[in-house]
Amino acid sequence: MVGVESGVPGGNVHLAFEMGTLPAWVLAGGALGAGRESLVWFAGAYVGASLFLSPDLDLATSRAARRWGGARALWRPYAALFRHRGISHSPLLGPLTRLVYLGLLGGIGWGLLHAVAGVPFPRSFPTESLLPVLAGLYLPQLLHVALDRGVTAAKRGR
Repeated sequence: MVGVESGVPGGNVHLAFEMGTLPAWVLAGGALGAGRESLVWFAGAYVGASLFLSPDLDLATSRAARRWGGARALWRPYAALFRHRGISHSPLLGPLTRLVYLGLLGGIGWGLLHAVAGVPFPRSFPTESLLPVLAGLYLPQLLHVALDRGVTAAKRGR
């Protein structure tokens, strides 16, 4: 899906919209007093979420799934669990499902590395970065869903 011919914006439209608004979000954060480090955490999470954690991961052949390359097979169970535009496109629960799923995969991966090679578990995450990271992970997802809903509503209104 490239355009909006099917009734909803395609992956390129979503990505262009999300990346096109990123500078405004960073400027707004700076104007509201966010520090440079917080803005870097936010922007990194935002770009990562836009590219790799799209609500369209519930489609096994989506651009977001293909960006994972050979690791996209990791998202097949997620696509099987969630029907497209269902809970994966919920503004609050959609990103949460992907973060929990990714966390479970990461936990399994760390557990295997720890068991096989003795790799220690990470001790902590900088808590002052948590809010900017969560904002960066959630905002592009919210924009994706809003764009889908807006285009769908506009098409119904015609």
